Amino acid sequence: MSTAPALDPARTALLVLDYQPAILALLPESGDCEALLGRVEGAIADVRANGGTIAYVRVGFTEADWDAIPAVNKSFAPLARHRVMHHEDPATALHERLAPQDGDIIVRKIRYGGMSTTDLDQQLRERGITTLVVSGVSTGGVVLSTVIDAADRDYQLYVLSDGVADPDTEVHDVLLHRVFPSRAHIIDTVELHALLRAG
Repeated sequence: MSTAPALDPARTALLVLDYQPAILALLPESGDCEALLGRVEGAIADVRANGGTIAYVRVGFTEADWDAIPAVNKSFAPLARHRVMHHEDPATALHERLAPQDGDIIVRKIRYGGMSTTDLDQQLRERGITTLVVSGVSTGGVVLSTVIDAADRDYQLYVLSDGVADPDTEVHDVLLHRVFPSRAHIIDTVELHALLRAG
């Protein structure tokens, strides 16, 4: 059983990070992807049912965004050069199984972190959110950047171990077992269900 503290749903947001077809396509084995989507779908339903907030973050670029990316940016300059991940491309939309509802937070970003190029932090604060449950693809990209940033902003953090994934399983495992525990409680979707009800 988890030793993580119970969640107060009214002050909790589930972050659904980069669950977009173009990014999910980078994961190995499509069967695993379906199972991953099913678990996150369940977590979203759980948080909703208990009165929590769902916050979606997706990556997508406008022409102006591409033009503003400097050549020295090792990660994003190639995206700009090849004009990929346009914000209106269906492959950058949120996955249909995890569709937002009225009242959810939805932000578009142009770098790794969920907060670095968005007003996500401001929107969460305005709702009185102090606790974040993090799901996302990939563990070594958006999840890592967002967890480090959110920890520095003093959010209470939980990472959904079965709601994050990475094309590189070794990177995924090192982050979940060696890096994230110093900043977040590591739980799975079953524990999330229990912690929401214990709050």
